[in-house]
Amino acid sequence: MKSTIENTVEFVKKKLEGAEAGHDWYHIERVWKLSKKIAETENCNQDVVEFSALLHDIADPKFHNGDETIAPKIAGEFLEEQQVPEDIIEKVLFIIKNISFKNRGELPAELPVELKIVQDADRIDAIGAIGIGRTFNFGGFKNNLMYDPEIKPSLNMSKDEYKKSNGTTINHFYEKLLLLKDMMNTQKGKELAQERHDYMLGFLDQFYKEWNVD
Repeated sequence: MKSTIENTVEFVKKKLEGAEAGHDWYHIERVWKLSKKIAETENCNQDVVEFSALLHDIADPKFHNGDETIAPKIAGEFLEEQQVPEDIIEKVLFIIKNISFKNRGELPAELPVELKIVQDADRIDAIGAIGIGRTFNFGGFKNNLMYDPEIKPSLNMSKDEYKKSNGTTINHFYEKLLLLKDMMNTQKGKELAQERHDYMLGFLDQFYKEWNVD
């Protein structure tokens, strides 16, 4: 399905033109590359992995008033137009609906390997140097405070609380980013996440030193 994958790349590039920098085409491209890297170590359907990676953020609910139905609708219509087999479309839409960190409490016990792969890739792109850059970019986009020592991280938030949260950018590390290493599904994902996790810990140490003028 090489030509269909190429069509999907062009579709996503056009659709995400002008998107917030943490959720733009370059984010998609990195997740796509990471997904292919992880898929090499797993027994999976390559087409499902690639379509899901490319379309997983085609309409991120954060930028659509929390509406989680838009992305599956856009992705489903596009894949149907490309005459992708129905069984592949169903698997891709399942991944799009269930990949998000905020939906982790609603997942079935057994996950398709393709979801595990793309979810790991998406979460890996949320940590490390790229993750730090994306986090501060989104915090600026939302006009959130960078840090306030008086505002403590809000742990164990419900899905609705997480969606509505406007906490500080530094608190987001504790509310999400530092949790992701231990949420990896695949062995390759765990290996890739560890280095990035350690990098974030070093960054936070340096941040607090500079904040406190030590």
